[in-house]
Amino acid sequence: MKVAVLGYGTVGAGVYQMLLDAPGMEAGPVLVRPGKAVESFMVSDAALIFGDPTVDAVVETLGGLDPAYSYGMRALEAGKHFITANKAMVAAHGLELAALAREKGAAFLFSAACGGGVPFLHNLALSAETDRIEAVSGILNGTTNYMLDAMQRRGLSYADALREAQSLGYAEADPTADVEGLDARRKIVLSADLAFGVNIREEDIPCVGISSITAGDIAKAKDEGLTYKLIARAEKNGRAVAAFVCPTLFPSSAPEAHTDGTGNLVTLFASRFGKQSFSGAGAGGYPTGSNVLRDCLDVADGCRSFYADSFTPCSVNLSGTQCKWLFRCMGEYFTRECSAREAFDAYESYRKDDPHALLARYAAEEE
Repeated sequence: MKVAVLGYGTVGAGVYQMLLDAPGMEAGPVLVRPGKAVESFMVSDAALIFGDPTVDAVVETLGGLDPAYSYGMRALEAGKHFITANKAMVAAHGLELAALAREKGAAFLFSAACGGGVPFLHNLALSAETDRIEAVSGILNGTTNYMLDAMQRRGLSYADALREAQSLGYAEADPTADVEGLDARRKIVLSADLAFGVNIREEDIPCVGISSITAGDIAKAKDEGLTYKLIARAEKNGRAVAAFVCPTLFPSSAPEAHTDGTGNLVTLFASRFGKQSFSGAGAGGYPTGSNVLRDCLDVADGCRSFYADSFTPCSVNLSGTQCKWLFRCMGEYFTRECSAREAFDAYESYRKDDPHALLARYAAEEE
């Protein structure tokens, strides 16, 4: 199978190099920006890829919504399989891409859009075929995990941890999507859709990032034997889905507390097989590229989609999810046991008096 690659950044270069050695794969042309085609395999005109009858599949590693989405539609319109690592695009346009792929008899896979090098979405899709998934939860953003690890193990301030993450290439110049939990929220949308056979809206999911966590918060947690992690969680709640993103406090015995650096750890909870966890590198060219390559090999073996023929639109309802929560407002800490809906509503109220108020969840024992 001949595979073209859109983009030659960290992930795109990793995918291309892995295709050179992959059995049954042929590395095709790579799309780069005008003026950047310095190697014979690089092209700057996308039409040379979409119009090439020898190209069987297209891998997109550009990121963002445009032109990634239009390129995906063009690839599928041409009858080419489409594989992507782009969580923002899949969260926004996954259903449209899946529908066109079915119409054209082409594949649409996106294992690397969630978890980097952790083969999570692939296994989630398989598990959902044979068992009833009750919840999905985990560390889905390597940047914030690196920063929290630096703050808790090495005593860095939030600002210093962010600067270090940016200097290492883990955080963007504008880190908002990572540190405010938006990246993790996109990934939990994909996870919930596959786990429960539904389609939930990203904007309906409350999201609290790590930017309000202070050295004082870290010290208090350490005194109590607890560790902060940014967790995205979705669980089936009757006909609705409860989904949210927020800092979560884990005891030192929990695997999440020992997931360091840019690592990701995701756990499925199912009615029959119980708890199953997946962990590994959450970012990087070769880790993410390995999931992209896995999708390419699956396509060559006949796999066409994670998506069912139709996913049912589903509301997000947090009223049935009861947890213990930690709040900090105006320098005072207090805890409360209540629904997730009540907790997020209270947090928004506290922020009116204290823009840097904290909300964190205590992990339940079964997690």
